[in-house]
Amino acid sequence: MKKRLRSTRLALLPMLLALLVFVAACSSGNGNEKNEPTPADSSNKPSPTEEVKEATPEPDDGLYSIEDFSNVKKNEGTAIENGSLTFGLVSDTPFEGTLNPVFYSGDPDSQVLAWFDESMLTWDESYVFTNNGAATYEVSEDGRTFTFTIRDNVNWHDGKPVTAADWEFAHLVIGDPKYDGPRYDSTFTNIVGMNEYHEGKADKISGIEVINDKQLKITYIESTPSLLTGGIWTSPLPKHIFQSIPVDKMSASPEVREKPIGFGPYKVESIVPGESVVYTKNADYWRGEPGLEKVTLKVINPTTIVQQLESGGVDLVDSFPVDQYPDNAGMSNVEFLGNVDRAYTYIGFKLGTWDAEGGKVVPNPKAKMADINLRKAMWHAVDNDQVGKQFYHGLRWNATTLIPPSHPEYHDSSNAGLAYDVDLANKILDDAGYKKNGDFRTNPDGSELVINFISMTGGDIAEPLAQYYVQSWKAIGLNVNLEMVEFNTFYDRVGANGEDDPKVDVYQGAWAVGIDVDPSGLYGREAIYNFPRYASDKQDELLKKGLSKEAFDVKVRQDIYKEWQQLMVEEIPVFPTLYRSVLVPVNKRVLNYAIGDGTDLYLYQVAVSQDKPFVAE
Repeated sequence: MKKRLRSTRLALLPMLLALLVFVAACSSGNGNEKNEPTPADSSNKPSPTEEVKEATPEPDDGLYSIEDFSNVKKNEGTAIENGSLTFGLVSDTPFEGTLNPVFYSGDPDSQVLAWFDESMLTWDESYVFTNNGAATYEVSEDGRTFTFTIRDNVNWHDGKPVTAADWEFAHLVIGDPKYDGPRYDSTFTNIVGMNEYHEGKADKISGIEVINDKQLKITYIESTPSLLTGGIWTSPLPKHIFQSIPVDKMSASPEVREKPIGFGPYKVESIVPGESVVYTKNADYWRGEPGLEKVTLKVINPTTIVQQLESGGVDLVDSFPVDQYPDNAGMSNVEFLGNVDRAYTYIGFKLGTWDAEGGKVVPNPKAKMADINLRKAMWHAVDNDQVGKQFYHGLRWNATTLIPPSHPEYHDSSNAGLAYDVDLANKILDDAGYKKNGDFRTNPDGSELVINFISMTGGDIAEPLAQYYVQSWKAIGLNVNLEMVEFNTFYDRVGANGEDDPKVDVYQGAWAVGIDVDPSGLYGREAIYNFPRYASDKQDELLKKGLSKEAFDVKVRQDIYKEWQQLMVEEIPVFPTLYRSVLVPVNKRVLNYAIGDGTDLYLYQVAVSQDKPFVAE
């Protein structure tokens, strides 16, 4: 992943460097598992590395490689009793505070949830469900029926046991037509009887059976390869708490916002909305007594993260801004962990709207960005190889397809996407009739073309990066207006709640992808997260094939998703910009901590070796 600068691209450097200098002058500081929106300039869902490696040395070309980092922290010292830890959630905006897995949508809330709630099933480094979690499972011979058994000592924080009825209740809520969250997708429509229940034709889901308090049976319409890698809903909802609340009122209720409970290693003691959470030890945790007495989560602005880490104000963070790493690689009181992130950033084009009543996207062939030539030219106009090097020092790199390398079995490394080629971009627009009228082009019919582009605020480079894209598109004659928007508002405007802002034509987003490679939850016709509102018969066919019985053959499934990746390169509802690494600095007093999947280290095992954090020398 570490590549040398190429002289053929050096013409781009003055533009990039000028933008960086501009922002430095204006800045006050340093620059279940489901698919979920993430901030565009930070990410939090790492994927496994094959082996533990020494921390990266100082590079001689200014570029770093994620391959040189370890994802497991070295233990130094012995755990003390009654220790506490402070976790920094890096964000320039408050977390939304929808603190239940059934209802939350953004990654910041998932970071808050991780300390007090968890999935019923765990997975290995290949993203396959194991029997090491709070529940075990057995599968019928035809692969359609799963029987889950919840361990006897799995209890909610109020002492009530987690039951099969709670697990069923989560399905009933998500399948309810009044449900206002983002979870209803192919995971649920594949359950026998779910469609009838969702349409109000049945008062129960016939394919879900509560056998007893600890056993649940779910029968699926089709046995798919995704069922073992994320295609099962694994978070129960405490029925004794939520059954008296109307479904359309649940997500805004105090039980979600102010006093949430789970069955994880820590309990929520107090919340300052959007700013901080204090957790205390759940001594009744099913895996064993947690290693800390208290955990404090607090939101840390990217501009103050270095100061917070050096002073011991936080022990670790969800993700360190990689643009700040070169200046802080030698921070003496922390160890930097690193990993390939299960995420990517992308540019999206609004091609339609969301039909809330029908629960599906509605493409608009007359949308401003509907012309494939316009979208293709905009991809050719940007040099993401240099963006990764100049903005992120090689710790992010040019993305080519919509299945990231965190899923190496399915990422098509042979697909180069569309190459940076300004001359070709201009030719495409010329041939398509977008004529120059002064500095900017008009539509083929001669009318004014103004493209409205929104991007997220964040770290020091959030705006200059967005400005780079604007300048790149200006270089091919496109008049693009940029608006910087904070995280929660951004995803509201692109349609996370089903309401598409008609003033948005193009947006820069980011996805933390789920453990299952199936992209239906992001780009399927019935996925609310399909923010470009793209649909095609060919994609429908490929997504269906990816979940077919034939796709149990890994080679067959690889070929299907290889074809899907190429289809998205050809149709360009979005184009990927950067694959990502995640860097996490961890104070040297912290023990038993790792990032990524399949490490066999869990949050309840985290401990500290002394009362106070180490302070940087």
